[in-house]
Amino acid sequence: MDRAILHCDMNNFYASVECMLDPSIKDKPVAVCGNVKERHGIVLAKNYPAKYKGVKTGEAIWQAKNKCPDLVVIDKPHFDQYEKYSRLAKKMYKEYTDMVEPMGLDECWLDVTKSVKLFGKPEKIADTLRERVKKEFGLTISVGVSFNKTFAKLGSDMKKPDATTVITRENFKTLIWNLPVSDLLGVGRKTNEVLKRYFINTIGDLANEKPERLEYLLGKNGVALYYAANGLEDDIVQKYNELEEVKSISHGITTTKDLKNNDEVWKTMLELSQEIALKLRSKGLRAGGVMVSIRDENLQWEQYQERFKTSEQSAINIAKAAFNLFTSRYDWSRLIRTVTVGAINLIEEGTPEQIGIFDNNERKEKIEKAEKCMEDLNIRFGTDIVKNASIMEVENLPNARRRIKYDIKK
Repeated sequence: MDRAILHCDMNNFYASVECMLDPSIKDKPVAVCGNVKERHGIVLAKNYPAKYKGVKTGEAIWQAKNKCPDLVVIDKPHFDQYEKYSRLAKKMYKEYTDMVEPMGLDECWLDVTKSVKLFGKPEKIADTLRERVKKEFGLTISVGVSFNKTFAKLGSDMKKPDATTVITRENFKTLIWNLPVSDLLGVGRKTNEVLKRYFINTIGDLANEKPERLEYLLGKNGVALYYAANGLEDDIVQKYNELEEVKSISHGITTTKDLKNNDEVWKTMLELSQEIALKLRSKGLRAGGVMVSIRDENLQWEQYQERFKTSEQSAINIAKAAFNLFTSRYDWSRLIRTVTVGAINLIEEGTPEQIGIFDNNERKEKIEKAEKCMEDLNIRFGTDIVKNASIMEVENLPNARRRIKYDIKK
């Protein structure tokens, strides 16, 4: 029996919640935006009237206003409300299956294979969820129904708002092979650029390529995309409670001014790593690797990651690894607007590890003890009583980020 996978996508989620909270703006073009003073002044989400006027997610507010002078700008987003309705939706989904895997606040995969005997065919379950979300929350969702996660996600994107799209083994070639290859989950900007250089423009073009050639062009990801385009992807939908385990810890910041050199990036990374190390210690975890995400002045993202030889819990060591990874990969053809550092491949404290013969484990332990002492002093006597000298004068961080929070319960 084929699996029955749903992908539920809450339409224009942030903007839809704002319009639901304030019905007077429901029929007007609306854009949810960030704080201009702290350089988050871009469009985070928009409703359909704004979309029809040409407003795009990620563009500056002034650009959006030029296209749509009567645009209603929400510059103080109600994130607490977005989280509330996200939780409510997930709670509803779990009434139909325990296999609910979130993809951000507004999207979820559901595996309803074992639910059809109770609730009817997958398409009926999708329609029931659409009606319930609309009636109970005043919001709309689009639902893709298919036999795997990739095609279910494609289905939810094909018809919006408030629609159900079914993609089967019999119709998927007709429905999706003519779509742009960039519509396929896993094809980002850089991957799309590579594929276009070799005249792979549609999902069908990708599906009909030789997997060996795609592996040559894109590595293992090329083979994974080949399987996805041909309907062979079979990733499982995680159970919701299994996702509560912390798998990574990351912190990012959009700076008040574009970063223009390595020194500014280093100071920003060190500041972010302080928070990561604090959270690792509070949760009894160690980092098995580091991830760096960079957004440049053109709002384009790059991401790099690597594993550690042995796990880390030190802010300075995490920051050094992130910085070395950054300097080896970023070419400085553009200034930098946003920096994110993440601890990945987390393991519990005390997990046995193989230490290399040349590893200076004693020095690592001394650094971690010193940082723990600094944390204890800051918790006891106030934030920033003790800090690294190199970040004493960090000018590009917004005020909210200058206050490191030490309220995590030990």
